Amino acid sequence: MFALARTFVDSPPASQSYSKNMGLYAERIGALNLVLAESASTQPVLSQLKRIARAMYSNPPVHGARLVAEIVGDAALFEAWKGELAGMAGRIKAVRQQLFAALTKLNPDKDWSFVVKQIGMFSFTGLSPAQVENMIGKHKVFMTKDGRISLAGLNSAKVDFVAAAIDDSYRNY
Repeated sequence: MFALARTFVDSPPASQSYSKNMGLYAERIGALNLVLAESASTQPVLSQLKRIARAMYSNPPVHGARLVAEIVGDAALFEAWKGELAGMAGRIKAVRQQLFAALTKLNPDKDWSFVVKQIGMFSFTGLSPAQVENMIGKHKVFMTKDGRISLAGLNSAKVDFVAAAIDDSYRNY
């Protein structure tokens, strides 16, 4: 336990969000953890954090917090949730691998390894604004203007289509 606490103390400030991994997007569920060098700093820092929080909202919803507490407080529910989370993470990882393989097959001269080196629900494709416009306008593959694409919304049946659109955008724009 002490080693874990020491790791936390030696780390930069950390925040946690349950918005994505529990599907509680509008509930503002999370935590900010700060470890201060001296206890005298606690009250001034807490005061500033409260000031910031009050400016954002005065009465946050409690529904999400109650759901999280129920799930993490019950061993069986927590294990079931972790299994579902691992399943989703595994599906996204598999889609990443499939997209990498499809892109490599289409254009083996380009290094597509960024697709599998990244983690999470999204991938930064490195596409330029003109390439993104081609993805959206020609191929109807929607993404943010900076080239970030949702892999959570991509399934195995569409990987080849998306890979072809990325390849076309990369080669022609």
